[in-house]
Amino acid sequence: MRMSLRDLLTCHWSALRIQRYLDADPCAPLPPEEVARLEAHLAVCERCQQLTAEHQALRGALSSWSAAVDEDSLARLRGVVDELSRQDRP
Repeated sequence: MRMSLRDLLTCHWSALRIQRYLDADPCAPLPPEEVARLEAHLAVCERCQQLTAEHQALRGALSSWSAAVDEDSLARLRGVVDELSRQDRP
């Protein structure tokens, strides 16, 4: 699949905005015209569709991973880190 320079630049522009688009963070929203431009590009670009799917899969994996960490494990990990830091002191 050959891409024109214009297509490459559009993919680059889109890749820089996909995460913000997916996050829908009210503190860092994409302007409506950028949302429309990105959605139009995603509708036709398999490469950027794949990147979007990867971001969504990563988000899903991270959210399930953070839910799997229990407080006891976290406390043990903190204890190990504290012990290691005490050993480094003179």
